[in-house]
This record gives sequence, C-alpha cells and structure tokens, in this order.
Amino acid sequence: MKIALGPLQYYWPRVDTLAFYADAAQWPVDIVYLGETVCSRRHELRLQDWLDIAELLTDAGKVPIMSTQVLLESGHELKTLHKIVANPQYLVQANDMGAVHKMEGKPFVAGPFLNIYNPPTLDLIARLGAVRWTMPLEMGRDGLQLLQQARAPSLQTEVFVYGRMPLAFSARCFTARYRNYPKDNCQYVCRDYPDGLLMQTREAQEFLTINGIQTQSALVYNLIRELDELQSLGVDVIQLSPQSQNMEQVVRMFRSVLDGQVDAHQAYQDLMPLMPARPCNGFWYGQAGLNEVDPNQHQLAYTEAL
Repeated sequence: MKIALGPLQYYWPRVDTLAFYADAAQWPVDIVYLGETVCSRRHELRLQDWLDIAELLTDAGKVPIMSTQVLLESGHELKTLHKIVANPQYLVQANDMGAVHKMEGKPFVAGPFLNIYNPPTLDLIARLGAVRWTMPLEMGRDGLQLLQQARAPSLQTEVFVYGRMPLAFSARCFTARYRNYPKDNCQYVCRDYPDGLLMQTREAQEFLTINGIQTQSALVYNLIRELDELQSLGVDVIQLSPQSQNMEQVVRMFRSVLDGQVDAHQAYQDLMPLMPARPCNGFWYGQAGLNEVDPNQHQLAYTEAL
C-alpha cells in the first residue's frame, strides 16, 4: 500500500506551512494532497504557492494532488475551483460534486465527502472519471468490503487511517464565534489553534474539535493495528492527516509497519505519545466513532458469533 499525506486541515503561518512541506519531501510518503479545503479566508498561501510546493514535491519523487474546497460559498471560491480544475499538470481531488462535474470526464480522485456508500454511486463516480475513491470516514470495514467487491478493476481505493476526522462543515465559523468575532472579521483566530480547538463536556470528556467552519472528532482515528486487514481488503492507499507536531515520526511508524519492520501492536503503543489526543477506531468496527476497539478481542468475538 502507498501512503498519502492528506490535505492540511488547519491554518498555520506561512513559514510553518512551507517548512512542513519542505520536510515532507524527505518523508516516506508517496502522495501529498495540497490546497485549502476548509476556508478560503485562510490566505497565508495562495494557489500559486501550492503549485510551487507541488513542483518541489514532484522533484522529490512524490505525487502531488491539488485538493478542492469542500464547501463553496462565494464567487471567489468558485473561481479558485475553476483554476484548480484547469491546471494542466496535477491530478485533482474533487471534494464536492461541483468539482466532479467541472472535471468534465478528466481523471480525478474522489474525496471522502462525496457520499459514496453503495455500488451504483461508486460506478457513477468511476464513469465520471475517478481513478481513485476515498472511503467516507464513518464507513466501516463491512461497507468497504461490499464496495471493494463491486468496484471497477481500474478504480483504486483510499482509506483515511490516521488523524482527527473532519465530520461536518458549516457556513458558520465556530472558532471565530468562540472568540466573539463575526465570521467576516474573524481576525484569523484559527492560527491560534494549530491542531484545532478541543471542546469538552461538563464532565470534562472530549467531545469534538472545532476548526473554523469545520467540526472534527475530538479523538484521533488510528487504524495502524488494522493495516493487515486493509491490505487483505485490497486497499491501495492509506491517508494520514497532518498534525502540527511529530508528523514525521507518525509517517515513519506507519511505513515501518507496512514494510514489516515493526509489529503493528508495538507501533500502536509507540504512537501514543506522538498524538494530540487519545486514539479511536469505532467507525471501522461499525460502532460509535469515539470507541477504541482492540482488534484481537473483536476478532475473537466475531469468530465466536459465527
């Protein structure tokens, strides 16, 4: 399986973002998604900056992919979409159906927000030009197995396996509201939260993470112990979502497990101090997303049920 570095979900200062991708050029990743997918007000990097990063990554032997914004709200955002789609050099990740239709049959990667949950939809996406589709974040292994059996041989599959999960997008900016700013004068407060702003219940339990107009999981989705199962299901690419600290170590840990150099359960333990929050994997097993399921115990219970 190949490793993809997912699109940057957070708003980091320009110098930090450029340094991150300069470092990523040396990491054992095969694919890197680039571009602003959350909020167009995040203007530290313009489209040309992302294209320059793509050139850097290409020179380093990586495959850059330009990602489109998930929720479009203005004419300016639509113009940016047109420019991304029209770029002649790099593959595009389409994150809404508007982007899919703008591709006009050209090859693209179907993002996880296109609501591909059944074989007819997967077939439609493939006929529209998709060369790879990304499993919706809340889909479990049973749903993936069904779609893997139905997918066209030419269509690759990608699965989000690490990071805080983007669950929803809104016209409201929750981070600005938290700081008592209107969205149109948000003061770019997202920059103060390089891994999002954690929300807790009154009982001090992790609930959600807010990231501008995006709502994320509070916990970190982590399927490093399930990599063998993903391979057996025919998954082609696993996606790791960027975080502000320790990302290189996380990438190398996944690569070591894929290469058979480190035991997956040991790697799971080694990842604990590198994560911004505790892990979860409930969606993969058809449970509540915040649950953390031991793969060995679950497999034993599954076998006994059969």
